[in-house]
Amino acid sequence: MAEASGVHEVRRNRLRDRCAASGSNGALISRPANVRYLAGSTPAGAVLLIGPTEDILLCPRTPLGAASDGRPDEQLRLTVLPTSGGDPAVAAAELARAAHIDCLAVEEHHLTVARHRAIGSVAPRLDLADLGFAVEQQRIVKDEEEIASLRIAAEITDQALGELLESILVGRTERHLALELERRLIDHGADGPAFPTSVATGPNSGRRGHRPTDRRVEEGDFLSVCVGADYRGYRCEIGRTFVIGTSPADWQIELYDLVFAAQRGAREALVPGAACRDVDRAARQILAAAGHGEGLAPLTGHGVGLEIDEDPQLTPVAMGKLDACVPVTVEPGVHLPGRGGVRIDDTLVVRQEADGGPELLTITTKELLAL
Repeated sequence: MAEASGVHEVRRNRLRDRCAASGSNGALISRPANVRYLAGSTPAGAVLLIGPTEDILLCPRTPLGAASDGRPDEQLRLTVLPTSGGDPAVAAAELARAAHIDCLAVEEHHLTVARHRAIGSVAPRLDLADLGFAVEQQRIVKDEEEIASLRIAAEITDQALGELLESILVGRTERHLALELERRLIDHGADGPAFPTSVATGPNSGRRGHRPTDRRVEEGDFLSVCVGADYRGYRCEIGRTFVIGTSPADWQIELYDLVFAAQRGAREALVPGAACRDVDRAARQILAAAGHGEGLAPLTGHGVGLEIDEDPQLTPVAMGKLDACVPVTVEPGVHLPGRGGVRIDDTLVVRQEADGGPELLTITTKELLAL
């Protein structure tokens, strides 16, 4: 799926105007996700120079043209540095000086101290200003082409997870199941996993970010899975919890129903204009009222897109409000030490009520299945 013609140029022009308003007549973009957002492609090590009249993508080597890297915007000038040509960011500073840029905005949160010093040494009269998180803020609201890529990523993830659930699970290790899920993502068209796949069984289940071990799946276990596909740079996330082999125990049903209620409360709070902290509160207060306030994850969800963890953050102290066309995860969970727990995680897009309310991208059933 190709993005609409000119979309990257529009994004760069918007950033150019913002820089000009703050006194910078150029910008150096080094964070890979931001390069891709503005250039359409992110070859390894590339940086993007946004100038007054011309934008240049500088690469340390000839791009391989891999589909996962994207396709550079044809309006860009592509410059490949000669062999052993040094740092593209330093080369960009030299080009900025030649283009009569006197104040260059840089991503200080990404640029290393060494790079900052090297730029200053080759262009000592070039003023460097902090661009801050301007591009990340611009990325929060997605256009429909971006959402379409996220939708496909979610479809791939649902397919991979659905196939795994149809296989025999008892006796297999967490690590084996995680690797199989990642292989199935690629089989269905993903460029790769959106993040390291988490499979957790028994006492490990319900832990956020659990790294798979060699523990084997046993009868009666909770099995929690968190997985996502990377499709053309866009990343989604789904988390589900199941019971292995037998009918769920009473405590498993009770805990699952509680987390499901918390997740539903947060999903229903996803409306344009809602405070991010209120979405978090909608889930957190349900879990806290049931006695699980201690040990909860610091967030209920977060934005997704070219990175798996973007703004907005759905936390108790978040200051912002949600806009329409912002994709987020909603992922409450409870872990009981020594017993296990439940995580339920969906990727949704905030939509106006007139457009049907929040759009659920990850559609694998949330019923507590016994596998």
